[in-house]
Parts: sequence; structure tokens; C-alpha cells
Amino acid sequence: MNTQLTELLRLLRNMIRTGCIIEVDADKWLCRVATGENQTGWIPWLTMRAGAARTWWKPSIGEQVLLLAIGGELTTAFALPAIYSDENPPPSQSENALVVTFPDGAHFEYDPESSKLLISGIKQLVLVASKEVFFDTPKVRCATLLETPQMSVTQGGTMNGDITHSGGKLSSNGVVVDVHNHSGVKSGGDTSGGPVK
Repeated sequence: MNTQLTELLRLLRNMIRTGCIIEVDADKWLCRVATGENQTGWIPWLTMRAGAARTWWKPSIGEQVLLLAIGGELTTAFALPAIYSDENPPPSQSENALVVTFPDGAHFEYDPESSKLLISGIKQLVLVASKEVFFDTPKVRCATLLETPQMSVTQGGTMNGDITHSGGKLSSNGVVVDVHNHSGVKSGGDTSGGPVK
């Protein structure tokens, strides 16, 4: 087999290869990949979007990727995440669900069969909106404590259980509940008049 044919076969074999991430430089958006007995230099990984809209999801060490080498030279390769492996199997075997898991135990799942979105395993959820957050649903439930600086109820409602109020004034229909006078006050067991507004 002549030298040119050997080189051509080498380039063809290198055009598409599998490998595993061995190093990641997040600041330069580059990674190094081990493929067979070879290791690439620092090469970019492919992302979902990189224009006016951009995504960021750094590959992890040990993650299996596909190497796409222009012209068969590994120096020109891109790493395309990702391929399941024995070390990193899929997080679900669902037929239709979208499932994303993270190393800290966080879990994101949407299953169209149940129409349920589940987010679990997180310590804090921060939602920042400059104008409004709107929930269009028949019911919003909070399991323990709902804390807010201000609250406005526009269509009535009910409260059950003990309510503790401290600081400021508690008014009902223009009457301060804890401090107010009554009209028509009489002695003995007579009933006084209504509260003075």
C-alpha cells in the first residue's frame, strides 16, 4: 500500500470519531478529547445557539462526544456532545419525557403523557421580571410559607386558622379593628352603637 493511500485512509478514519472529554477550559470555551490512543489539542465544542440568542452548557470530564474533523485532521476537529456511556447512562427510559439531571441532584422533567412539569432537588429558584409575573391557573398552592411585602386581593376570599397581626393598623371597611370608638355607648348590659369611622 503506497504512502498516499495510507494517508488518505488515515484522514478518512479521522473525519468522524468518538472520544471522551479529558480537559475543559471554560474561559476559552475549549476542550481536549481522548480518542483511541490519541489526544486532541484544545478544540471547540458545538453548542445549540451562538448568535443573537446564545446557549451555554459546558461539557464535563468523562463525557462521551463525537469528533468532527474537517479534512480528517484532528487539529481542526469540533467536539459534538454527547453520547451515553456506561459511566454516564441516560437519566430516564421514558418514551416521551424530556429529562435533565444535574450532579447536585437537581431534576427537570416534562412528561407530555401527564402534562406535568417537575422541578426538584434544587435549593433556590430565583425569578426576576421587570414588569409582571402572571399565573393563569385556577389554583396556586404554597405548602408552607408565602412571604410578600405587599398583597392585594381583588375578589374576596376566605382564611382559616389563627391570624397574628403586629405593627401598623388593621382596617376593615374604614374602621381600625384594634383601636376605635363606638357611638351610643350606654351603661349596664345595653348594646352600644356601631364603630365610629
